[in-house]
Amino acid sequence: MAQTGKIGVTTENIFPVIKKFLYSDHEIFLRELVANAVDATQKMKALAGCGEFKGELGDLTIQVALDTEAKTLTITDHGIGMTAEEVDKYINQIAFSSAGEFLEKYKDQLGNIIGHFGLGFYSSFMVSKKVVINTLSWKEGASAVRWECDGTPEYTLTEGERTERGTAITLYLDDDATEFGEESRIRTLLNKYCKFMPIPIAFADKTINTTDPIWTKKPADLKEEDYLNFYRELYPMQDDPLFYIHLNVDYPFNLTGVLYFPKIKEQMDIQRNKIQLFCNQVFVTDSVENIVPEFLTLLHGVIDSPDIPLNVSRSYLQSDSNVKKISTYITKKVADRLEEIFKNDRTNFESKWDNLKLFIEFGMLSDQKFCERAEKFALFKNTDGKFFAYEDYRKAIEAEQTDKDKKVVYLYATNLEEQYAYIETAKNKGYDVLLFDCPLDAHFVQLLETKIPDAVFARVDADAIDKLIRKEELSHPELSEEEQNDLSAIFECALPTGNHYFVTAENLGAEGQPILITQSEFMRRYREMSAVGGGMNFYGEMPASYNIMVNVENPLIQRILAAKTTATAEKAAAWSAERAAIQQSLDAVAEDQKEERERLQNELDRIRNERKAEMVHFAESNDLLHQLTDLALLANNLLKGKSLNEFIKRSISLL
Repeated sequence: MAQTGKIGVTTENIFPVIKKFLYSDHEIFLRELVANAVDATQKMKALAGCGEFKGELGDLTIQVALDTEAKTLTITDHGIGMTAEEVDKYINQIAFSSAGEFLEKYKDQLGNIIGHFGLGFYSSFMVSKKVVINTLSWKEGASAVRWECDGTPEYTLTEGERTERGTAITLYLDDDATEFGEESRIRTLLNKYCKFMPIPIAFADKTINTTDPIWTKKPADLKEEDYLNFYRELYPMQDDPLFYIHLNVDYPFNLTGVLYFPKIKEQMDIQRNKIQLFCNQVFVTDSVENIVPEFLTLLHGVIDSPDIPLNVSRSYLQSDSNVKKISTYITKKVADRLEEIFKNDRTNFESKWDNLKLFIEFGMLSDQKFCERAEKFALFKNTDGKFFAYEDYRKAIEAEQTDKDKKVVYLYATNLEEQYAYIETAKNKGYDVLLFDCPLDAHFVQLLETKIPDAVFARVDADAIDKLIRKEELSHPELSEEEQNDLSAIFECALPTGNHYFVTAENLGAEGQPILITQSEFMRRYREMSAVGGGMNFYGEMPASYNIMVNVENPLIQRILAAKTTATAEKAAAWSAERAAIQQSLDAVAEDQKEERERLQNELDRIRNERKAEMVHFAESNDLLHQLTDLALLANNLLKGKSLNEFIKRSISLL
């Protein structure tokens, strides 16, 4: 038997197409060839199982052999093999009509089409200048067949010399594919793609795969240690996981797998693409963002499904009905598992909350259905380390923390150390403070305000505590415009440059802090939201702004104001008299006398600037003013560099 011919395609440029357009994924040739060998072996086992094949199966191990001198790579199986007719049918015919039409139709996904369009075997030509098949069919009386092709449409088909059932495919590696002639490279690829294939695979005399990974077994047959050992095998450098979920469904789609909740050592230590997707135990990808909801990409583990379309465009993946069903199912199973632990092992759930929180918040923010489920098991943690379900916390605080407008105010802190004084002030009022120290909390607070009726969330340092939870209308200092301007001038003089400061006079009680620095809840929240994304970048570009609340009822502030009055009394009286006279003249000037009105307005501006300059002069020499301001800045971690050094020197001098 000898035959030559052309491979059955309607164009002769199939091999340039394979090399050029499939080259970005060229390493998967090994996966495809080994997967074909596994298929052939599985079919052989099926024939024996049904009694059609009555001989001995023998050793079914698939051998991968590398000859570094000859620069060849051979994959050998003991599967069903092929007859000459089958080689002609399955190898010499490529199942599409026009390479040009094919390229146009699938131009967006040419990097990942192997397998779906019958090109698995032909992926070998991405790395080979010649490919030889030696095969012997399992059928009684079959003759061995040798097929050879050098990367052109011409091939030769002759009688072979193989005496054992099965197929050996030998690749003569291209000069630009020398990396695949290295043992370490082949071992890496086998470990990546073939680690859990269902037939033993040997390389360099060692079996490289586990044929029955735990996701193929029944949960009843597994122990806790089995799940942990499998996790350690997948992620040898990771801490043990928090929980796991065993997936196993066969209707209306097929899906198995094990997903793990990893420990997140630091809040921003988020490692995605740790879920490995398999198809019948053949590794496909670890980029599953189009198959599972985005928040679930934080999980680790494996999912295996033959019902996911693997070789089509991402847009198709997103609209595929099976993918949507699988995504919904996984989300439900994750929610079921979390709710189960919450109900049955609350102490364990709380002990792991700090690691779970980021994942659950991300899920609630990004997936409406998960959010609805999570409201049943999500927790609040307060600054004392106590945990509350949402409904329980509402009941615990609503008596004390309901304001005059019947809104329940949820106070929260983001840093126990930096906001310690504000937390203590709130506690001294009988209020409770939550701890929100997750990067997503700024966004999450927005979500909670839409989910929890009649609720307001306020960071504990956003304002004076009596203004955060207003029980009644608060009194305000009665200052003239000039007095307010004087106050702003002297305190702004003591503040560092770079930020925006808004100085206001407040009645905070004689025992209250002399100066309280706060940040607007609205502005600060949106700045934090922009820092972690969310389409509000313009807030992140704005300088930070702070409210400087001067407690005019505090004795130390009264001393400063009295000293200011004494130091500037004579000039202030003269300015006031002059200002009143100019203002009287301005009021008498007709609207159309623009030049005169402008002259008088300039005189008012001159007086205002002179008065401000005098206030600055007073402020520069008042150590008490600077000391109190620096203490307030220091309490908010805003005193740094030269200002901090001057504060230390002044403190030593005062002592």
